[in-house]
Formats: sequence, C-alpha cells, structure tokens
Amino acid sequence: MKKKTKKQLKFGLIGRNISYSFSKKYFNEKFEIGHFDNCEYKNYDIESIKEFPKIITEIKGLRGLNVTIPYKEEIITYLDKLSKTAEKIGAVNCITISKKKKLKGYNTDYHGFKKSIQPLLKEHHKKALILGTGGASKAIAYALRKLKIEYDFVSRTADEFQYKYEELDASIFEEYTIIINTTPVGTHPNVDDFPNLDYSLFTKKHIAYDLIYNPEETAFLKKAKAQGTVTKNGYEMLVLQAEKAWKIWNE
Repeated sequence: MKKKTKKQLKFGLIGRNISYSFSKKYFNEKFEIGHFDNCEYKNYDIESIKEFPKIITEIKGLRGLNVTIPYKEEIITYLDKLSKTAEKIGAVNCITISKKKKLKGYNTDYHGFKKSIQPLLKEHHKKALILGTGGASKAIAYALRKLKIEYDFVSRTADEFQYKYEELDASIFEEYTIIINTTPVGTHPNVDDFPNLDYSLFTKKHIAYDLIYNPEETAFLKKAKAQGTVTKNGYEMLVLQAEKAWKIWNE
C-alpha cells in the first residue's frame, strides 16, 4: 500500500460494548507511526448484528473490519465468501471489503493463538481443556488441531461432546495440562470474577492461558500462577492476529 494517497481508507471493529477495545488504539498508533495518513480505525459498537449492513452501506472508504464478541459466528450469514480456514473454523474475526462491497471473512485468531502458545509447549503438553464454546473457542480448537494437541470443551452444561465445570477433578487435570479460558469471565471491569474451577488442581506442569488482556493478569491467571503454573494472557495473540489482519487487508 502506498503510504500517502488522496483516498481515505477506513478500518474498524464490529462488536458490542467495545469502548475498552485493544484494536482501535493499536491500529491508530500503527497508522501514526507508519505515516499512513490516509488510514483511520474506528469502533462500530452495535447492539444487534442486524445493524451491520447499515455500516457497510453508509461508511464510505471502508476497506476492512475486525469482529469481536458476540458476533464472530453471527456475522457469517452477512458475508459473500469465506476463506478456507474461516470456513473450517466456523467463526470470523476479520473481513475484507472490495470496491464493489463484496465481503470476505477470515479468521486470524487461530494464527495469533498458535504462534503465541508454541514457545510454552513441552513434551507433556498433549491435551487441552477449552473453557467456553463461543466463536473464539472455535479458533483455539482449530489451532490446537494444527499443533496436534487433543482438546475438549468445558461449558456450564455437559453433553457427550463437552465437560461441565463441576466435573473437572484431579484425574482430568492430570490428563489435561493446558487450560485455556476463551470466555469473557474476568474481563474489566469484572476483574474479580474467574471460571468455576478447583484451582488447587493446577500444577507446575500446567499452562493456564487466558484470551483476556484487560486486566493484564486476570483472577484466573493469578490463581493458577499461585500453584506454580505457567501463565499467559491474550495480548500477544491480539497483536499477532491484528498484524495478520493488516496483511490480509493489504493483499
């Protein structure tokens, strides 16, 4: 992309209650540092996904969008095309918009997660528990498959495909040495909240990974860390997925 053109290029984030968002600050600082004077990034905070088409029709110069909670799955019906990866995952967090207003969905979450957890992995990290079953959890599951790590989901309700929080005992924790929180539990301002787990079951062999980045250390991570567990928040994942989105928007 040429750094200075007359045409204004607009990017943004689709979500609900996203004033805290990482993306707006990150991209606008990126544009300023890189002298992309023709680029701007805004939050499009919508109460319902039904408001999405209005953004596409009314905002001129819109080139790309990120998508966050709770629309990563709902957005798919409004898109003209999906990348092969997004189709396999079943969730979208990045959209390109052509001059003819054709929308294509991608998933860069899996890329960010995969790259950020890889340095932490050791031989004994063979199985993971994914807390939550929303759009973000699907990208995590896809990344784990790519890393050849087995996984199971944990939800408030159990079925043949997922555990219930109350079911997680010592034998399960011994088997699953990676615990990943993909839920919004513990996000600012509710910083004292944490997933319903027996944190005494965490050990030095475990990895506790939280997709949340605000606060920097969630209650989930603090409680796991107190047991000697290796912990990581979602900040690096966000940076990596954002840079991947920027690359896609400029292809």
